[in-house]
Amino acid sequence: MAGVLVVGEALIDIVQRPDGTTVEHVGGSAANVAVAMARLGRPVQFLTAYGDDERGAALARHLNQSAVGLVGDPHSLVRTATAMASIAPDGGASYTFDIDWRLGAIPDLSPVVVHTCSIGAVLEPGASDVRRLLEALRPHATVSYDVNARPAVTGSGPDVVRAVEDVVALADLVKASDEDLEALYPGEPAGQVVERLMGLGPEAVVVTRGRHGSVWFGQGLRAEVPAAEAEVADTIGAGDTFGAGILDALWDLDALGGRLTGLETHEIEGVLRHAARAAAVTVSRPGADPPYRHELL
Repeated sequence: MAGVLVVGEALIDIVQRPDGTTVEHVGGSAANVAVAMARLGRPVQFLTAYGDDERGAALARHLNQSAVGLVGDPHSLVRTATAMASIAPDGGASYTFDIDWRLGAIPDLSPVVVHTCSIGAVLEPGASDVRRLLEALRPHATVSYDVNARPAVTGSGPDVVRAVEDVVALADLVKASDEDLEALYPGEPAGQVVERLMGLGPEAVVVTRGRHGSVWFGQGLRAEVPAAEAEVADTIGAGDTFGAGILDALWDLDALGGRLTGLETHEIEGVLRHAARAAAVTVSRPGADPPYRHELL
């Protein structure tokens, strides 16, 4: 059955507690999206890379438990990547990464939607493989891209902006937080940046603003919804779950498999509300722990 293909990094989040101790959670932006989509009941294939080591085995178990199917052999890295996450008093997370990114052989695939994000979309040598894959799949699949900027890994400046914009130009749906936009385009008004991104070709750009909700900018329309109320444990995986929630709701609208045209404003508002509810569950518990379908009913 044609379903969701997620392409990108899988890693271990090493979360530093306030008392100085650490706890490890399976994570990585792409892995979080794959798990979230699978828990929402969608058929998911995941193209990723990690080491043939203890942490890689933990990743494999986690993905299997959520019914995420792996595409090809993920063991293309010498060691599994890690992200040291420090949690602020408000639950926000900052990261220090130890990561390599490359892909092994890519089999023939025919998804209805392909999603890529964050580090895997812009960090070479794997990013070139990701772009080639998007180009090959785009005639038959909706392409979704979550910017999820990580300057600690990729750096910042014109080269990173160019890499991001190369992926935006292949996407139908682009998601970015207000922090992502500021990291890539410091000092530029968000509306001006959105216009720049829309000019590259996507049908829609969704900007998330934490507690201030989210905005969908489309061709000739704009929709805005507030954030869902939640007790915040931490924000790890919240944006990834939000992105998965968008795709899940678009699936229900039978809007995937093409260029995302013909959506009405009330439908888009429903998509954003669904994504916000899903993200609220994730922030209410530690680590990237997206909700199952029954938790949103």
